[in-house]
Parts: sequence; C-alpha cells; structure tokens
Amino acid sequence: MPIVAANGNEFHVQRLGEGSPVVMLHGLLVGNLTTWYFTAASALAKRHHVMLYDLRGHGRSSAAPDGFDVATQTLDLAALTSDYRREPMTLVGHSFGALIALRFALDYPERVGKLCLVEAPLPPSQIDELNDFLKQSPEQMVASLPDEMRAFVERGSRQARRLLAQLVRLTCESSLIADLEAEPDIPDAQLATVPCPVSLVYGRDSSCLHVGERLARVMPTAELTVLDGGHYVHLDQPRALTEHLVELTRA
Repeated sequence: MPIVAANGNEFHVQRLGEGSPVVMLHGLLVGNLTTWYFTAASALAKRHHVMLYDLRGHGRSSAAPDGFDVATQTLDLAALTSDYRREPMTLVGHSFGALIALRFALDYPERVGKLCLVEAPLPPSQIDELNDFLKQSPEQMVASLPDEMRAFVERGSRQARRLLAQLVRLTCESSLIADLEAEPDIPDAQLATVPCPVSLVYGRDSSCLHVGERLARVMPTAELTVLDGGHYVHLDQPRALTEHLVELTRA
C-alpha cells in the first residue's frame, strides 16, 4: 500500500496509467479514493497518469485529528503533487474535494490546466442537506446514504467496518464538523479569476444545484452539466459522469 508523507501527515496514494496528469479528490466523511477508483479512474488512465489519494483522516491515510478546512487540505494537495510541474494538471473533485480543487486552482493557477467540480457545496454551512447529515449519529448517517453505499456498509465486511469506524472517528474525535461549519464562502469576484476551463457537474435532485448555477454565472470559463441524480452523482450516473470526464480530458 503506497504511503506518502506530506504536510505533516501520511497519505494513501494510488497512481494509474501514463500521460498528462489527472488528480482526483473525493468528498469528506464517507468518501475515500475508491469514489473514483471504481468509477472513472480506470477509463481516464487509458490516456492519462491518474493520481488518487485518501484525504487526511480518511481511508488508509493517517487519522489526523484536525486540519479538515479547505486551506489546510489545499496545502496537502500542493505537497502531494509537487512533482507535477512539467505540465498543468487536470483536477477533478467531488463535494468537499471539489472545494479543495477550486481553492488550489485559485492559489496555483499556473499548475491547473482544467478543472472539474462535481457537486461542490459552497459554502458547506449553507447546504441544508449537508447540515442535516452532519447533525446525525454515525449510525443515522449510514441509514441516510444512497442504497448502494448503505448496502455496502450493512454487509459488514472489513472495508465496511472500516468505513463505519472512520465515520465515528471523524464526527466524534476530530475537528471535521467544526471545520466544515466555519468554512467561508468565496466571493464572486475571486471565483471569476479562475483562468482555466471549468466543468461543473451537478445532480438534478441535489440541494447543491443552486451552487452550480451560481458558479456558472460568475465564472467566465465555466460550463454547467446537470445529470439525473443527487449529491452522489458518481454513484447515480457513473457511466455518464465517466464519459463526461473522458471527453473533458481529451479535448
């Protein structure tokens, strides 16, 4: 299992394929690198060097007690991709991973060639669905997951038990919820400065869709794609999202 030390933590990192770099980030709490590993990563790896990693405190990365804010996790991303300087990266992020990708594109514009934000919640504190989710116990969180993900947890496999333990640790023993609640918005004027092409992907039934519509209005280089499904659009529409990402990275 490849473990990489960066920014004071240890991260589980997987790399697939060869070619121009594509870095994919998952969301918080129930996410890990399998969000992309079992959906779009293998298709993208046919033409690209794809990097996936478990965010701090998630998956097989070290159990960090704090630092779940966007600014700190952007520094994590910068450290983990320090070798990717020969050509700009394509960044793909889901949910909070999309916020990290967006912040990175703002802070390091020369290092990002394309940006795909899937269901970015901006800011997280104003997304009712997310707030309701965070108020629940870990067991209630599991019960409210999409059918496919809930069934995986309820099967009781080693990976499922690890995910439940991750939920307990992150919600009860870390600063994650406080960091989410304190995460600020990004002003429209700053959003408008992202120079690279931006693809926005949102679920038609997601409570985050209004964020995608706002970003499409204020970011001159952005285009919004709406797919059937909700916040976990990578599970609701894996084929359509994968085809979209393949086309985006090919263009």
